[in-house]
Amino acid sequence: MVLLRLFLSVIVMLSVLVSCQEKKGKEIDLHELTISEILAAYKAQEYSSEELVKAYISRIEQFDAEINSISIINPEAVSIAKALDKEFAKIGKLRPLHGIPIIVKDNINTKGLPTSAGALALKDFIPEEDAFIIQKIVDAGAIILAKSNMAEWAFSAMHTESSTVGTTRNPYNLDHVPAGSSGGTAAAVASNFATIGLGTDTGNSIRGPSSHNALVGFRTTLVLVSRSAIVPLYLRNDVVGPMGRTVEDATRILEVIVGIDAEDPITRYSEGKTPDNYLQFLDADGLKGTRIGVFRTLSERNVDPEIKKIFDMALVDMQRLGADIIDDVEVPNFEELRKDQWCATFKEDLEDFLVKYVKNDTIKTLEDVIRIGSKSEFAKTRLATFQENLGRWEDGDVSCGDAFTDPKRIAFREAFENTMDSLNLSFMVYPTWNQKAARIEFFQEEYKGDNSQIIAPHTGMPAFTVPMGYTEGNLPVGIQLLGRMFDEPTLIKASFAYEQATQHRKSPNQDLKK
Repeated sequence: MVLLRLFLSVIVMLSVLVSCQEKKGKEIDLHELTISEILAAYKAQEYSSEELVKAYISRIEQFDAEINSISIINPEAVSIAKALDKEFAKIGKLRPLHGIPIIVKDNINTKGLPTSAGALALKDFIPEEDAFIIQKIVDAGAIILAKSNMAEWAFSAMHTESSTVGTTRNPYNLDHVPAGSSGGTAAAVASNFATIGLGTDTGNSIRGPSSHNALVGFRTTLVLVSRSAIVPLYLRNDVVGPMGRTVEDATRILEVIVGIDAEDPITRYSEGKTPDNYLQFLDADGLKGTRIGVFRTLSERNVDPEIKKIFDMALVDMQRLGADIIDDVEVPNFEELRKDQWCATFKEDLEDFLVKYVKNDTIKTLEDVIRIGSKSEFAKTRLATFQENLGRWEDGDVSCGDAFTDPKRIAFREAFENTMDSLNLSFMVYPTWNQKAARIEFFQEEYKGDNSQIIAPHTGMPAFTVPMGYTEGNLPVGIQLLGRMFDEPTLIKASFAYEQATQHRKSPNQDLKK
């Protein structure tokens, strides 16, 4: 009897060992993997955070040579994952972003990793501390897997080219741009090199690249998320936010990064204006009963016929999902109000950043940056421009005023919100981009149809982009939803409902699905 029990015990132990080996040896399918799926897999012990990180790194090494989206892989990513695995094994509880690998744009300070903004002047700058939002996602359990390439100094909405990494290509069609300046993040996330990413948006740079790469991109209300310890372009317009393959993933990141930061004073305007959580607004019926204003002023301007057709079909889909389409909505005095909204604060903002964070006596001024130089002719031209141009270029007023209370900004914002109120609109829509992604070789000549630059950056209003289809050449296009200040809940509901019903998102090509 004793021998029989011993024999049965050995059989059980061997079967458990074989089962564990099968689980550990199972290849992780990274294709369109979401945060909730990863957390569920951890709980079920299907794979570990360490195994997931190694799988993503292997994928980057296999596929990024042509795309050129990654500036550096975090050498500590695997050890961080191991520590998170040990934590879960010990306490049996997962953090909100436990073991979720994230791509971070190379202008956001990350402790121990270069933050170059794609420029030679900062190629050796390694921050001593994480930016406020990076600390928040790390505390939530996220793993900074890699930093992504970007348009140098975030200058270009057109393409993604830097002096440190070079040119990033659109994974859907390698001859075309991924847009800028967060094109590296967009191309990497679209290619399933990580679960989700962070970008920044001064005029376009979350929404444009997201649209060009079949991603969801959130430009939130201006004061909702901290911008401290982020290399600025125009701090009065800069927003940082999620770029993901799903609305749910983007919402999970948004929920973590919102918050008041003493180092970014304008975030105080968000106090008392945010919900307890954002995930509650992931409603598949979120378009029912909405009233959507179609802003043909933008959607009909220099629009590609294919994109017009796709946009009109998106409106049909939204109507089918229960929305009332108000077509077309005009905003009084729009053309006059949109004038002279850009206010060039790059020199002042950059020099403040250099003094506060870089702390290098040889790199303190814009002139120092120009002296060090650039490999990009486009960036060189822009740097020279900022030596001569400050403030509002059109009227010569160098005083831009407070980023949130500037009278020009308020007047523009009120024109939209008053129009929305008068028609009882839930939000407004237009294509994120009216033209197909430009060819890299002709990016300046073919840069047309960028709608993201015109409203949200100058009003401070939130604007989300969601995939709405593809044109000839396998080029993605997105629909943009513009909401009232602090009305992210409505945009999340509508974006999620549209996404769930249409499922336009797909991976770039067969090679990248392997």
